[in-house]
Amino acid sequence: MTRNLFLANRIREVLLNGKWIANTNFKEQIINVNWEKAVQKIGNINSIAMLTFHINYYLDGLLKAFVNGKLEINDRFSFDLQPITSAEDWNNLVKDFISNAEKFANAVLALDNSRLDEIFIDEKYDTYLRNIEGVIEHSYYHLGQVVLIKKMFDLQ
Repeated sequence: MTRNLFLANRIREVLLNGKWIANTNFKEQIINVNWEKAVQKIGNINSIAMLTFHINYYLDGLLKAFVNGKLEINDRFSFDLQPITSAEDWNNLVKDFISNAEKFANAVLALDNSRLDEIFIDEKYDTYLRNIEGVIEHSYYHLGQVVLIKKMFDLQ
């Protein structure tokens, strides 16, 4: 198996359809959450909507960087979710997330394997490989939070 295929499969696993590592995936966890629960906060914990936006922000930004060679996202904006006030707002975010997850997996699959070892935009960002692995690890981290938030709702 080529590295790009391996990485694309790992992205799909955590974001879209896998069960191996966490026995779930991001899509499975958010697809049936109603919008009121998605925006509900428990204490000072981020909401499910906020975490979904956060991961989607990076997927979208990296997809754009793959195309134009410019990294135009900034961590300080990664939680700047516009208010969600309806099921339509939430469903649009979920659809955008799923679409970007699929596009990101496909973009990684389309990368030439030699490109994985090249510098990503600037030396301070390390390689394409490191950034793609970072997306996977970061997504599992926040997937765990989403799962725990949903369990906390069940305790209320």
